[in-house]
Order: sequence, then structure tokens, then C-alpha cells
Amino acid sequence: MDSRLGKSCMGAISPFPEQEGATPVLVEGRCSAWWPRSPTKPGAWHLKVACLLAGAALFLGGESSAAPPLSEQRCMICHGKHGFKKVDESGAVRLLWVDLALLKSSVHRNKTCTDCHHDVVEIPHKERPARVYCRRCHYKDNPAGAPSSDAYLEYERSVHGRALAAGETKAPVCQSCHGNHDILHTRNPKSRVARGQVAATCGRCHLEEYSQYRNSVHGRAVYELGVRDAPDCTGCHGEHSIMAVSDPGSRVGALNVARTCASCHGDEAIMARYGIEADQVETFEESFHGIGVRFGSKRVANCASCHGTHDIRPSDDPGSSVNPANIPRTCGKCHPGANPNYARGKIHINPKIREAGIVYWVATFFKYLTLVTIAALIMHILLDLWRRFKDRGAPA
Repeated sequence: MDSRLGKSCMGAISPFPEQEGATPVLVEGRCSAWWPRSPTKPGAWHLKVACLLAGAALFLGGESSAAPPLSEQRCMICHGKHGFKKVDESGAVRLLWVDLALLKSSVHRNKTCTDCHHDVVEIPHKERPARVYCRRCHYKDNPAGAPSSDAYLEYERSVHGRALAAGETKAPVCQSCHGNHDILHTRNPKSRVARGQVAATCGRCHLEEYSQYRNSVHGRAVYELGVRDAPDCTGCHGEHSIMAVSDPGSRVGALNVARTCASCHGDEAIMARYGIEADQVETFEESFHGIGVRFGSKRVANCASCHGTHDIRPSDDPGSSVNPANIPRTCGKCHPGANPNYARGKIHINPKIREAGIVYWVATFFKYLTLVTIAALIMHILLDLWRRFKDRGAPA
């Protein structure tokens, strides 16, 4: 036996280290596996090993996690080494170490390596394994126990999926957002796509937008106040179905963004919890801008045109685009020559309430004027018909 093995190698894996026909193998100076020395007498010690393992499984009820499954054990001979890495031809370093503790605390704790890396059929594998194809389990009505949804189909139609199909190597894939061996359930606060985390995940690619969002009224509500009703990235853009802003199906496109904002700002129950008026949606829809959007105009102002996108701030914030001091510049984007007088008028006016001031009285006057005019026209028509009917029955 190799003298370099020492006592620490004895019994590291094999339950019968002194059994004739078994030899420990050194890998980088430490015992990693046991192999039969001679194929002439393999039956006896193989049988004893099998019996011992079977007895241990029965004794422990099959619940012991002291030794990982064989497939994981073989993979971890290499991937269990801290600092295990490979340098590509381009000089990029790929870390190949797998933290088994993270994997066992993830949603895939009951899966084996080859459940995902199905193309690995031999160890060591000479070819680099292909990227894990999550759709093998994640599809609607799958038998694997994965969430039943069409998320993968949505991704393929999204701006990210289309970029990947077009050959964009930096386009995000499942692992880019959800993680690799450390994937957690979305309800887990530590999940990369959980509330309070997903914006930072998106920010790995969209750094400028993330920086603006963190300082916005929505970002502060999420990160500083823990408001669960405040939107994060997915609250506005969607999750797997994110579309480009120019796409007609985008939730933040010119014709759809008002509807997206209305999902929160038009909900009276949500707005009441934070003392915010819920009539902004109705007043916008009845305004010139809202009517223009309803008729399909992409040039007319929408919510984002005035309030901003990722950097939305309260109107009393000096940096807000709707702060009175900034109104001329904001309105001037569409109305050249806008002056401070634009800030004097009320915004999101509801002409149905007295607080609207003269607008309420003018609207009320024209409402009743219209009703009286229509009533007078109807009366005139009825009187005219009555007169004609009466004249028809009179003798010539």
C-alpha cells in the first residue's frame, strides 16, 4: 500500500479499508476513492459493502444525510474542492466549485446533479456540459413537481428571450435571475427574485435604472419602509413576459402604462392605506391626454411623460418632475414656451367636486345648460309633431 496514504486515508470512504482487493486512490494528495485492486476476487467485499450500506439505510430509516448519493459523491470529488476553476481561452475564469450546503437548502434539494446536467454521462467529462435546460421540468402540467406554468413560453416571447434567440450572449437566462445551485422559493426573503431583492437582481444589468429606482418614491417604500404594496421592477414590467417599451404588448408602453399605473393608483383600498387620493386615474382618463391615449395616440402625454419612469418622486420633492418649480420644463417637452403659469393651475382636476373651484362651477353650468337645451329640443319636437297631427285632422 502507498505509504503516502497515511492513517487519515484509511477508511475515508470504504467501510473495509483493510479488505483484500481494495486500494485507496490518491487525488491531489488526499484519499478520494477506493477501487478493487484485483478483479479476481471482487465478489466477497462488494457483497459485504452492499450488505453494510443496506443495513445502515434500514437502521436510519433512509433519512440520513451524512453521505450524499453516489452521483453527487462522484461529482463532488472535483466540484467539492474550494477554488476549483477553469480559465477559458479568453482569459475568463469560471468557478466550478459547488457549495453542497447551498444546494441542499435550495428548492432543488431533492434533485441529483444529473437531473439538471443530464448530458453528463461519464466522469471525468471531457466536454463542457451544456447550459441547463430548465424547460425539461418547468412546463405546464409537468410530472416532475415543478411549478405548473407557461413561464418558459412567456420568456421566449419576451425581450430577453428574443435577444437570446438573436445570438446576444449577454441576454439573461433563467439562471441569471433565479440563480444556479442556490435557487430559493420566491417567498423566501433571500431569494434573488423576492420582493426587496429583485430590483438588485435586475440592477446587475440595468445599473442606471436600479440607481434611479432606489431613490424614487417606490424604491424608498420597498427598501426603507417595507411597503408590500409598492411596486418593484416586476410590478410594472412583468416577470417572464417583459417586452420592449416599443412593443404594443409592453405593460409600460405608451398606450398601456396608464393601465399599469391604475392597477395600484386606481385601487381605492390600496390608496386609502397610505392616504393617497384614488381619483387620479379617473381624472386622467377624462382629460385631453387621457382621451388621446384612449384613441390610440402615442404622442399625447401619459403617466410616465409627466411623473417619470424609474425616478418618480413626490411632488414636494425638489427633484420631482412635477414639482411646481419643474413643471415648466416638464410641460415644455411637449408644449414649447411653457412658463411658470403652467404650475398655477390644478392638475388631475375632478370637475365633479367643489374643490375644483371655478372648474366645478363652469362644468356644472354647462351640464345643466346641456340638459335644458336637450329638454327644450325634445319639447319643441313633440309640440311640432302634435301641431302637425292636429292640422292633419282639421277639415280643409
